[in-house]
Amino acid sequence: MKLPTTPSLRLDGRRALVTGASQGIGLAAACALAQAGAAVTLVARNVQRLDELVAALQAAGHQAEALALDVQDLDAVRSALRGRRFDILVNNAGTNRPKPIDQVCAEDYAAVMDLNVRALYFLTQAVVEQMPQGASVINVSSQMGHVGAANRSLYCASKSAVEGMTRAMAVELGPRGIRVNSVCPTFIETPMTAPFFQEPGFLEAVLAKIPLGRLGQLEDVMGPVVFLASPAAALVTGSALMVDGGWTAH
Repeated sequence: MKLPTTPSLRLDGRRALVTGASQGIGLAAACALAQAGAAVTLVARNVQRLDELVAALQAAGHQAEALALDVQDLDAVRSALRGRRFDILVNNAGTNRPKPIDQVCAEDYAAVMDLNVRALYFLTQAVVEQMPQGASVINVSSQMGHVGAANRSLYCASKSAVEGMTRAMAVELGPRGIRVNSVCPTFIETPMTAPFFQEPGFLEAVLAKIPLGRLGQLEDVMGPVVFLASPAAALVTGSALMVDGGWTAH
């Protein structure tokens, strides 16, 4: 009797592009993919930081390179990515400006939507032109793309847009063998979220919403990213992988 074999989670021979890779979830995703065997291109604006991270990854025996790029500069994105082929794209670059709805200004709206939605869309457009069959696009979304929250109407709107794009891109790119999924974390302890937890009562309110009773760590996102990038997820597309400790199960 021939027994089924679990598909590999290894990514040897594959090339990955990770945006917002200089810290937080982007850095964790880049490390996870590199540790699984992929050759990773780290994208961010901070050249010195990128060079330090690439040196550290290479010293650990991984394949990595830096690409200093502002993903909101669409001409620079097209120029930098022209003719480059990637098997994996992790759209992680993003921002948040939490405010009550009556305090959100046009500048806030532009800052959040331009990075979280516009930049993601057009960078994906540039990358998928060269992507081969079997490629994987992973959009770092949020549980806030599935629920509402006070003071986060703008962020929720941007991540809801990411969820819609993920599903539509999966339908359109499926015939080309390109999978598109999202990862939806809860609050992960990162430099971006650290200031939120200084607000009185905020941490307690967050933990009360998470059945597992703890904040997320970077390592909690690394496994899901590798899974979605790998042959183990060969039939997974158009899906939102919740990494939220049960927040959205309420």
